[in-house]
Amino acid sequence: MSEFDLIRQHFTRATRHTHLGVGDDAALITPSANMELAISADMLVSGTHFFADADPYQLGWKSLAVNLSDMAAMGANPKWATLAIALPGVNQPWLTEFSRGFFACADAFKVDLIGGDTTRGPLTISVQIMGEVPTGTAIKRSGAGVGEEIWVSGQLGDAALALAHMQGNLALTEDAFTHCAKKLHAPQPRVTLGLALRDIANSAIDISDGLLADLGHILSQSNLGASIYIANIPHSEYLNIQLTSDLYHQKLSMLLAGGDDYELCFTAPTEKHAEIIHLSESLKLPLSCIGLTTNNAKLVVHGFDDEILDVKEAGFDHFR
Repeated sequence: MSEFDLIRQHFTRATRHTHLGVGDDAALITPSANMELAISADMLVSGTHFFADADPYQLGWKSLAVNLSDMAAMGANPKWATLAIALPGVNQPWLTEFSRGFFACADAFKVDLIGGDTTRGPLTISVQIMGEVPTGTAIKRSGAGVGEEIWVSGQLGDAALALAHMQGNLALTEDAFTHCAKKLHAPQPRVTLGLALRDIANSAIDISDGLLADLGHILSQSNLGASIYIANIPHSEYLNIQLTSDLYHQKLSMLLAGGDDYELCFTAPTEKHAEIIHLSESLKLPLSCIGLTTNNAKLVVHGFDDEILDVKEAGFDHFR
């Protein structure tokens, strides 16, 4: 199979928002009037971001979903994506399942695949995502103010819990692993929430490298500090943190610094509290207030007894 046969068979689909998509030297798109383009890119590398034997359908879904999460954090409506993939060889069953997972995610969020590249090499997946946001309404990391509430969506730590199980660092029951593995392998980008937050949140970020690391980016770019409270951070029953447990510190690290959550962390004025609660109810998505921004330039973590924790690990960093 040639490179171009591979592209035609596995990665050419009808488009929704595109004048010219896969098959030419470049795609042709026209942004809607009074819109700005939001553009982001992410790379997944075998052995770094996923195991070599990862399920190809789940990998296809996740490779697009993690980029959609960036659009959600900006309050942008995702529309177009490109895919560049390096393959060790042509494995037809693997490609069939990978493309099926990728397009399942694309169809769920109405995204067009409009181009990209294929080459031979160590398995590497690079996706660029493009979306639209009304001019001047994008939610930026730099927009937080002093005394704003800090919120997170969903529950944190389950993806890190699944990874720890897969690495042999702890043992989960079958039911617990099934639940947590779904969070790790098939994240649900919070696009609908991001769109709804345009008129509510002053800053936002998606939690990909860990809560403390990603919240830290908001605080750094907004020149602020924060106080957050462990007791308020939402987590599942499987990440039940008990002070008497041998795994207390390990699970605490998963909650605060575990990656791959792909939930949103955002700040909003206190007067928006009731509106956010109503939004949570209407979306049927838990939204939890975990603390407040401050002007002391430090991120302070309060434990269950309101003691200040000495947290050394903030999140994942590719070059540490």
